[in-house]
Amino acid sequence: MVAHLDGPSLARLRLAISPASEVTSWMRAALSRFGHPVHGDPGPAARAALRHPDVALVAALVTPPGRLGYTPDLLTPKPPLGPLDAVFDRQLAAMAATPDDEVTIQVNARYPAEGMPARVRAAVEDGTLARRVTDGLRHFWLAALAEQWPAVRAMLEAELAVRATAMATAGVGSMLNNLHPKVGWTGRSLTIDSSYRITTALTGAELVLAPSALAWPQVSTQLCDEGNAVLVYPLGVGRAEQRRAGRLDDLVGASRAAILADLDVPRSTGQLSERHRLAPATVSYHLGVLLRSGLVVRSRERHSVFYRRSAHGDGLVGCRSGQEATLSASRRNTAWVGEPGSGT
Repeated sequence: MVAHLDGPSLARLRLAISPASEVTSWMRAALSRFGHPVHGDPGPAARAALRHPDVALVAALVTPPGRLGYTPDLLTPKPPLGPLDAVFDRQLAAMAATPDDEVTIQVNARYPAEGMPARVRAAVEDGTLARRVTDGLRHFWLAALAEQWPAVRAMLEAELAVRATAMATAGVGSMLNNLHPKVGWTGRSLTIDSSYRITTALTGAELVLAPSALAWPQVSTQLCDEGNAVLVYPLGVGRAEQRRAGRLDDLVGASRAAILADLDVPRSTGQLSERHRLAPATVSYHLGVLLRSGLVVRSRERHSVFYRRSAHGDGLVGCRSGQEATLSASRRNTAWVGEPGSGT
């Protein structure tokens, strides 16, 4: 995907936190039978919230985890300027105010052929979909994410500070080139390595770069609507010098961080169990999470199975192939990322 940015658009580029994107990503994790690839199980409150009829309506519009597809932009409006405490309420207001004809266009794009769920079709036809998805996202937020939001927000604010400093000291082009391995800046265009072969242009438009703690590992874009131009990129991916020490612990939990850091060479479950003083079942659980998220690969040698970091794992750790990771392995509890099966 290529987005041409003129001078005024580049001048208006800004960094901001998007609560709507975070809650939508967390819902996607709750819909997955595997949970979040990094943060694990969203928990029973999130799953219970999915049974609410308005939440279920939102869930029908959210692209299933691990699949390509379009999630209507009305669910993730551009974060407005202003105090962060008011951003989510203002995003919800923007959702509710989406015109009926725009709702129809976006929902039809989500379901371009037969197969639109009856409840979605009914809500589009009676003009209640925008209001109901707004209520559904608010309900899911309160049930599943509001309590953990201060910790998530702190991580995102730290990321904003890092990127703002990079932009101030090295320039906007350098910051964009180091945002994510799939994102690049040619000097005139923003390039995103994507399955979508789209070329668009932003002319005097405002583009918002929104870091995400919960969308990992995808980069998502809304670049075809100049009034709602957003690029969401995940935390934990980028050049090593841009990462804060200890971020990996915050992102994946201390035990998984320590295991991932230790996999610069192939190791078996038994070896990792001994090295980290964890039960073999606990190590197996963490390796399963890391494997499903693409952070490790496994190979078999005769009767033994060995695990090693993948290229994606190296990127998250912040080391190049052949370098030894230098991560903090201190055990810390995080307010929003549990480590099921860790015994701690």
